[in-house]
Amino acid sequence: MSTTPLLQTASMACKPAGRLAAGLLAVIVFLASLAVSDQAFAHAALIKTDPADGAVLEQGPAQFSLTFSEPVSPLVLTLVKPDGTPVALTSFRLSDQRLEIDNPQPLKSGTHVLSWRVISADGHPVGGSLLFSIGAPSEPPAVSEAVDWPLRSAIWLGKVFLYLGLFLGVGGAFALAWLSQGGRAGQRFVAAAILGGLVAAPLSLGLQGLDALGAPLSHLAQAVIWRTGLGTSFGWTVLVALIALGLGLLSLAGPRATAKPLALAGLAGVGVALAASGHASAAEPQWLTRPMVFLHGVGIALWAGALVPLGLALKGQSAGATPFLRRFSWAILPVVAVLASAGIVLAVIQVQTPAALVDTAYGRLLLIKLGLLVFLFTLAAVNRWKLTASAEAGSTEVQRRLVRSIGVEMLIVLAIFGVAAGWRFTPPPRALAIAAAQPVSVHIHALKAMADLSITPGHAGPVVASMIIMSGDFGPLDAKEVTLVLSKPDSGIEPLKRAAAKPGDGSWRVDNLVIPVAGRWTVRIDILVSDFEMVKIEAPVDIRAE
Repeated sequence: MSTTPLLQTASMACKPAGRLAAGLLAVIVFLASLAVSDQAFAHAALIKTDPADGAVLEQGPAQFSLTFSEPVSPLVLTLVKPDGTPVALTSFRLSDQRLEIDNPQPLKSGTHVLSWRVISADGHPVGGSLLFSIGAPSEPPAVSEAVDWPLRSAIWLGKVFLYLGLFLGVGGAFALAWLSQGGRAGQRFVAAAILGGLVAAPLSLGLQGLDALGAPLSHLAQAVIWRTGLGTSFGWTVLVALIALGLGLLSLAGPRATAKPLALAGLAGVGVALAASGHASAAEPQWLTRPMVFLHGVGIALWAGALVPLGLALKGQSAGATPFLRRFSWAILPVVAVLASAGIVLAVIQVQTPAALVDTAYGRLLLIKLGLLVFLFTLAAVNRWKLTASAEAGSTEVQRRLVRSIGVEMLIVLAIFGVAAGWRFTPPPRALAIAAAQPVSVHIHALKAMADLSITPGHAGPVVASMIIMSGDFGPLDAKEVTLVLSKPDSGIEPLKRAAAKPGDGSWRVDNLVIPVAGRWTVRIDILVSDFEMVKIEAPVDIRAE
């Protein structure tokens, strides 16, 4: 078979596929909008900064540091001066989860904004800002990060069409080679899905670069956008996906003798592409999550990819339709078992607690997907146990019913693809829990004494405070007593005083401390240096709501 007629028929096949997808688009967008809040969520949490957010310094620091909950790679680092002038920060060093940024110039008095945008380990961009002042605070320059809905919509559509190419395209090519064994029913649809994936994959890479740099759609043609997208973990997904899609197309266009090995290699590529990036693949332990993502992706392709070719074979009453149905019925049980098992493992790792199914956007999307899956599994079970035997026996009426049922299955599968694409914008509860458990830290420096204070976890509720006390020149300070004082006058909360204990590791510690509300607190550390000298140092600290 030559590739030119295949490409022509693929374009013809795109029309019914497009009509089918368009019918679900409004429903999917509505469901996803119910589950996903308008806020752009972070995937790696900022847990410590130096200087601290809101700090007032006597002079500009030689460097800035940002510490995250997981390793990151910087994309854009900018210092905005009090007059609104941005200064690009290009000199930095990475040390595990800590990003150290050199300050290139002396800073004048007033409030500055350190704006950062990094890429997290799961391949998603994260951005934020912190304010600090030199001498005295001034009106801070405006720095905002609004959600770019046109870009977000394009990313979502790119994901959906990439799924169509991988699952319905490459999975369909495998079904034609191994289950249909040379049958041609559905070949045009499969080719069209693969071609759509071949367009969506590189386009999604450019969209990833735009999102990573916070650039609008109009900058898509810039080379830096594509280099940035390729440099993320999603770049590996796109590269492997292109190989898998190419192998699937070759299995359709090449001789029958090579169709099976090419289709099998393409199917394996689907699993590898999905395991190369994303929330689930970045979760620990990766020796478990990456194989589970691989099996889950392969299982989806095996099941979903066979539906259109099988339905068209039964509808056309081709000679190979009955053997095709028999092989699919025999293979689908272990495939669904592996698919469901891998999905359950990944869901448990990502969601962690039942409450997160309702309390988080990720969990709400998962509930929508689970509802669709229950419907799909029920329908598939009816097909398998009620209709398949009669259809294999040659009952024309039952075959028509089975074709209609397979069509409904396809609609549900497309809806699931749309919901799954919405996960691109929602951090899993696992990541949120890691961020919530991170401490908040502040460095308090005065002439006679200094302290590194850490409050764990860094949100309202029961916490533990630990302090390392030093002299003003970073030397040891053998304090007799240390008292931690927390106050929040704007909420009517008078000072909470707690004596610190020294457990023997060189630090001072306050256990059984409860911070009642979130927000900006004033923390003061009273250090009794001798019977006649008390040093008091203080600084603001931001306590998260959760």
